[in-house]
Amino acid sequence: MAPRLAARAAGRLILTPPRHRPPPAEREALARAEPLALPGRDGALRAWRVGQGPAVLLLHGWGGRAGQLLPIAEALAAAGCSAVTLDAPAHGASPGCLASMIHFAEAARAAAAAVGARMAVGHSLGGSAVVLAMIRGLRLDTAVAISPPRGPAGFVAQAAAELGVSAAALGEDMERRLGVSPDALDLPRLAPPGAAPLLVIHDPGDREIPFADGAALAEGWPTARLLATQGLGHRRILRDAGVIAAVVAQARQWLPRCGGCGRLATTAGPEPRCAGCAMADDLWDRDARWAAS
Repeated sequence: MAPRLAARAAGRLILTPPRHRPPPAEREALARAEPLALPGRDGALRAWRVGQGPAVLLLHGWGGRAGQLLPIAEALAAAGCSAVTLDAPAHGASPGCLASMIHFAEAARAAAAAVGARMAVGHSLGGSAVVLAMIRGLRLDTAVAISPPRGPAGFVAQAAAELGVSAAALGEDMERRLGVSPDALDLPRLAPPGAAPLLVIHDPGDREIPFADGAALAEGWPTARLLATQGLGHRRILRDAGVIAAVVAQARQWLPRCGGCGRLATTAGPEPRCAGCAMADDLWDRDARWAAS
């Protein structure tokens, strides 16, 4: 009777994420991390940092939360990184009511700029959002997308079928809300020239995001590598030791190393330095100390 009105109601429904309270062990682990407040569209986004070294941003998926990526964050911290895991807009403890791949990508860009991230790791929608942020100008040394959808078009079509609304009308409503058609966000077709190295990790048994989506993204991204896991599904993949080791290996391979000691560098540039060597440089730079005084 009223397809556009139905599509408008459906559009708001599918952009409203569920919030899940973290289990006690996750809350205890976050309590040991350093809390951060990072810039966001609807107010400060909540994030937690573990470790010291080059910053790596971690972003969960739809309906997820920062604590789900703590196993990866802690492994990166042990490898010499500063891992920052973020509650996306309208998720976890962050403000907001609506979210989308666009919201996630904007949050990733702002958070990465705030913490000086040189690498990002995203799961599910978070992985796609990291890739979209890179397409839209986020400069990273490398990134990892775990179980990423290739874009929102498939989700919109599935939601339209399940809710019994017009797919065309729902697509138009999404374009009105987000400023871009879901079909225009097909990530495998949008890889920019000179794209940073990307590791795509996906399980053929994933029942939520088709393995074909991750494979298409890896094929369309000129510097991507696809790692196919077995028997990990969509969520166990975040806790798997082999997956975590692959993420750490990606950081060690592509993040710059200190020219003084060989550890992962906190600062990039012509002469990358870790925090310790940078402090030593300052202590022995007599001219700089005289100028400061």
